[in-house]
Amino acid sequence: MIIKDIATASILGCKVHLVNMAEAVQIVEHMVQCGQDCSQVVTLNAEIIYQTKKEEELQSIINHASLVTTDGIGTVWAARTLGYTQKERVSGIDLLHELCDSGATRGWKIYLLGAAPGVAEKAGQKLEQRYPGINVCGSWHGYFPQQDEPEIIEDINSKSPDILFAALGAPKQEYWIDQKRTALKVPVCMGVGGSFDVIAGIKKRAPKVFIALNLEWLYRLLTEPSRWKRQLALPAFVVAVLKQKYSRK
Repeated sequence: MIIKDIATASILGCKVHLVNMAEAVQIVEHMVQCGQDCSQVVTLNAEIIYQTKKEEELQSIINHASLVTTDGIGTVWAARTLGYTQKERVSGIDLLHELCDSGATRGWKIYLLGAAPGVAEKAGQKLEQRYPGINVCGSWHGYFPQQDEPEIIEDINSKSPDILFAALGAPKQEYWIDQKRTALKVPVCMGVGGSFDVIAGIKKRAPKVFIALNLEWLYRLLTEPSRWKRQLALPAFVVAVLKQKYSRK
């Protein structure tokens, strides 16, 4: 599957590729096979889309990314509301798991960057246990000072991973990948938010019933009440999307 043939949506000025999970995996497989430096994958949620209204650089990063998926029901809702066809969300943690499953049969090497000290290493062990054949070739925690970045990049490049998963939190991870793209010798770099904490067992993911009902955001709010300030962006996002919809008529 060639990315240029994929339909895209424009949500508040942000490009989003209208792909399902299987298509996203196929596209990343192609990126790895081509071995180009460094295709950026963004899994885009409503909060980040709304944040781009104040951060033009962030919107530019998203619009220049190689693949942008619908992470979160808010992004799926927005695409459908604006008249686009999008059947499912393609979240960062789910795409990470699917890529590890696919990569295990191909002998891919992955590098994990981010989270608290020790978490990425533990997440890597869990992934290797779950997906025999995947090679977690290196890891580095996310609490590093700027002066350590050359050493980190050197370590990443020396391990020659097929994919770098960066769990630095959105949108910090998107900024970081974009800024380091020319230095990173990695075919695919993808931001995955707090995925390492969940994979390592530090935090629990929402029960399947919440995920099935597209209420994972509610579960996270209930278990992490401090997130309520971030959630205030969602009503504003809904209003902005409706304005975009009716301004086109």
